[in-house]
Amino acid sequence: MDSKEVLSIYMKAFAENLKRVRTDKFDKMSGVSKNSGFNKSNYSKYEQGIGNPTIETILKMAIVLEIEPKDLFDFKFDIKKYNIDD
Repeated sequence: MDSKEVLSIYMKAFAENLKRVRTDKFDKMSGVSKNSGFNKSNYSKYEQGIGNPTIETILKMAIVLEIEPKDLFDFKFDIKKYNIDD
């Protein structure tokens, strides 16, 4: 499996966790945009697993969701399961 495929799978897992964390604080994505500088359509890309957030974006997400940045990565992902081709 190439690294892009593994990244896509990882981003889907990140997205599912992000949505779970967000719904603990806000019912809808619009709650995030109302309480932060996030554009709703840009933020939705992260929850769909098609956006690749920067460290700065991760920090902004944590601030608006009132969590530690590490909580955005608190999900199971067994990297050993994937054989990444070069």
